Amino acid sequence: MTPLEDGAPSRRELNKAATREAIANAALALLRARDIGDFTVDDVATAAGVSRRTFFNYFPSVEAAIASFTENYLDLLLAELVGRPADEPVLESAQYALEAVGSPHDLAMLAQTCGLTQSPQLARFQLEAWDKCSTKITAMAMDRFGAQADELYIHTLVGAVVGGCRAAVEVWHRRHGADTSPRSLDDLRQLLIDAVGHLRRGFDS
Repeated sequence: MTPLEDGAPSRRELNKAATREAIANAALALLRARDIGDFTVDDVATAAGVSRRTFFNYFPSVEAAIASFTENYLDLLLAELVGRPADEPVLESAQYALEAVGSPHDLAMLAQTCGLTQSPQLARFQLEAWDKCSTKITAMAMDRFGAQADELYIHTLVGAVVGGCRAAVEVWHRRHGADTSPRSLDDLRQLLIDAVGHLRRGFDS
């Protein structure tokens, strides 16, 4: 069986993913060194070794490139959720997913992006990443429940889960700031898990 037959990404897809990652990494590196208003798309493209046109093939703005790290982590979480048993309660699935997903590198990128995007200009793009995740998880939950889906219940549940995870990241940032040591990242993972744990218990403790 060839790589394409077994679902493996093609060389073209791998090259596109590598280019996208290079652009995002260049944007984040510049943000570590400067304020967001002190560099441009052209600066990011140059640092990534691509043209301005190539930049815009992947991202609409520098802010979107930086927010892509949060979106990437949330997409990993969604993929883990999709793989959970269909008859498993959604909150249980969410807690398992948070325990399973995210290498130290993925968590570090989520943490760094949070720390570097506190300005209103960047926070808006972070919020959009979380909103996209809510939409995707809602669609997944609606599909899981099928014809019996209670739309209000699902929207409320997903909003609570995503909001709880956002709160966990914000609490982590207040505690640790720019610290992305293994101990700090362990605390971030635990805060994410505990946020869903509060929902599962119904805030009864």
